[in-house]
Amino acid sequence: MLKVLIKRLLQMILVLLIVSLIVFVLSSMIGDPVSLMVPENASPKEIQAAREYLGLDKPVYIQYLIFMKNVVNGNFGRSYRYYQPAMKVILERVPATLEIVLLSVLITGALSVIFGVYSGAYPKRSSSKAIMTFSIMGISLPSFWLGMMMIFVFSIHFGWLPPSGRGQLGSFLGIKSSLFTLDGLKHLLLPAITLSLGNIATLIRLIRAGMQETLKQDFIKYARSKGVSQKDVLYRHALPNTLIPVITIFGLQVGELIAFTTITETVFAWPGIGKLLIDSIYSVDKPIIVSYLMIVSAMFVVINFLVDIAYIIVDPRISIK
Repeated sequence: MLKVLIKRLLQMILVLLIVSLIVFVLSSMIGDPVSLMVPENASPKEIQAAREYLGLDKPVYIQYLIFMKNVVNGNFGRSYRYYQPAMKVILERVPATLEIVLLSVLITGALSVIFGVYSGAYPKRSSSKAIMTFSIMGISLPSFWLGMMMIFVFSIHFGWLPPSGRGQLGSFLGIKSSLFTLDGLKHLLLPAITLSLGNIATLIRLIRAGMQETLKQDFIKYARSKGVSQKDVLYRHALPNTLIPVITIFGLQVGELIAFTTITETVFAWPGIGKLLIDSIYSVDKPIIVSYLMIVSAMFVVINFLVDIAYIIVDPRISIK
């Protein structure tokens, strides 16, 4: 097991080095932030001074080496827009993103298992066909359109939920979050549902297909012959044997939820890291963009490793090499 951990750690470092190089080079091509920072009537001398202050007067490879040296020391540079350390700006937005991701994961996990198991166990029922129709719609419809329709129906038409913003924050054990207030939960509900719909649809189809295949196996027939209840057959015997591919997809979905909330956060004006990325791209704030992408890359590498560990927990027969 120790050899596996060391091997994976080396692989993670190599992947992050390659990603850092690609991200840094590509981010250098998106524009010149100096033109957005200096006044329109700035003199060439002032523009050059700004470039020297930001370190943009050096060759790209020198900028990259300086960047990597700073990263090793925990310094991702200062934001061109906020004039603060880039990591500090990102970490201030992380709690807001984690709130909608956490609620979205809970909604996705609960509904996809319930509907996936049901539609797999009773595929010919009209309710199962309705679930599959929903899953097709969930996969096909773009999230920005779903978000706008959510706002139109539940905020504008019925007036049940607020259309945007984070809402009131509450405190529990020293942690401030909108999860701890009723107003905060109301603001959370629409973006979390919008974020989870596509993932629910994907997992429903995956669980349904796995359940239909597993229910044909001999051990299921044996369990039923022993008088095991239908609920236990479905959730204690069949479902665990369908979870390996589901864990893979769900693990990647969690990473995608954290990394790619940009559209949902923009639609609902949610002050998370997704909206921060969009704003930083508009203002060519390279330290924020590079730091964000490096954090996301590291997160995906870690999630993939945790998914491998989850394989062993679910099915000890699996070995990781």
